[in-house]
Amino acid sequence: MTDHSSLREACGVFGIYAPGEDVARLTFYGIYALQHRGQESAGIATSDGKNIHLRTGMGLVAQVFDESDLPHLSGHMAIGHTRYSTTGSSHIVNAQPLQVNGACGPMALGHNGNLVNSEALRRQLEEQGVVFQTSTDSEIIAHLLAGAPGNTWEERLRHTMRRLEGAYCLVILTPDAIIAIRDPLGVRPLSLGLLNGNWVVASETCALDHLGAEFVREVEPGEAVYIDENGLTSIKTMEETRHALCLFEFIYFSRPDSLLKGKLIHPVRMAMGAQLAREHPIDADIVTGVPDSATAAAIGYANESGIPYVEALVKNRYVGRTFIQPDQRIRELGVHLKFNPLREVLEGKRVVVVDDSIVRGTTTPRIIELLRRAGAREVHMRICAPPIRHPCHFGIDMATQWELIAAQKSVPEIREHIAADTLGYLSLEGLAKAIGLPQEEFCNACFTGKYPIPVQLQMDKLVFEHNDSSESLIPAGEGWDVDRRR
Repeated sequence: MTDHSSLREACGVFGIYAPGEDVARLTFYGIYALQHRGQESAGIATSDGKNIHLRTGMGLVAQVFDESDLPHLSGHMAIGHTRYSTTGSSHIVNAQPLQVNGACGPMALGHNGNLVNSEALRRQLEEQGVVFQTSTDSEIIAHLLAGAPGNTWEERLRHTMRRLEGAYCLVILTPDAIIAIRDPLGVRPLSLGLLNGNWVVASETCALDHLGAEFVREVEPGEAVYIDENGLTSIKTMEETRHALCLFEFIYFSRPDSLLKGKLIHPVRMAMGAQLAREHPIDADIVTGVPDSATAAAIGYANESGIPYVEALVKNRYVGRTFIQPDQRIRELGVHLKFNPLREVLEGKRVVVVDDSIVRGTTTPRIIELLRRAGAREVHMRICAPPIRHPCHFGIDMATQWELIAAQKSVPEIREHIAADTLGYLSLEGLAKAIGLPQEEFCNACFTGKYPIPVQLQMDKLVFEHNDSSESLIPAGEGWDVDRRR
């Protein structure tokens, strides 16, 4: 996707209760399938009914774990986590699952999402004597659960979830159970499956597929599922007021082979491309996509427009997280490390380039320059999302308001900035039409500024430059519309 350094998901979570199975190995492959959701750190926690065993490390899943780790992760239930930081820095101490102790015993927790009231909750817990070991909002949730009043987990969960505001999918491991929780808005996905009669929970259904598990259903917004030797118990902890699944799960984050709200992601992305072709047609010779996230949309654009689809950019699929820093010469190559254009395909051609989004507007000009150097006569950018004008507070490491190019520039100004011949964004209405679900089912705050719940905006996200004037963003009105006011 465009601006890879700017738009990242928070995490992937996984859990399994499977007596008689090698749960550590299964969890490894579960989070391996969710690697696209986070590449900073990974961890697995297991329980044998008495003790919790934990291993975490920095890097990709395959970098963190090897065969020598598995004997230390014994038990019949496990949770796993792969992380990209939003709240909390990229450091080993923030790797998850996190383990805490409370009145109800030891507990490990993995979290996908972001709380908007984390600072207030942290202050309250510190006043009560809690000493934090990390900078994550995930540890706040863990301590709230560990100290929650109640004689049962149902009572503790209800008490804790009433205090949490924001996005959270949680997997929790106790000595004798696994608990999976989805926030009342359902901002992030969470799915349930069965593997040989044993319950599995994962951020996406693709993780279930890799293990041969059968997808059963999504965890409902506001629901907690408690899995122990007696099976699965559903606990409705809170009544959802509305659903607000993140639209970027369809646009970019979820793998194309995952199911979400009953929709397979790949054909939905093709439909986005087709709708984009209807909204922004152009005379051109070829259509290509920025691999890999925009490939399906590019095929959809080509099918609808009748312009041939070609692969014009070859991606180095092994460019990911590395602990070896590039020297200045390599650093200056920038986007060349990720993509290599096919000159024979591009030379003399009018090219439609489909991508999923433009965030800061730093990478797209380099891609266009790359295509022109390879001989493209014209470059027409098509984006299968509306312009991103507002920051995300629910778990996407996007950018601050002043860094978002669409908050600073009009579409014609962005076209000029990226040096494209034409530029077209998919409309919000067209996006909903392509998904086949009403807009009311989703969070579209990064496009509209209408947040599903009030957010505590930090000052660096409040003020941005627009037409040489500073304008404040003030939560106002129904849906917490963020307006521009003098």
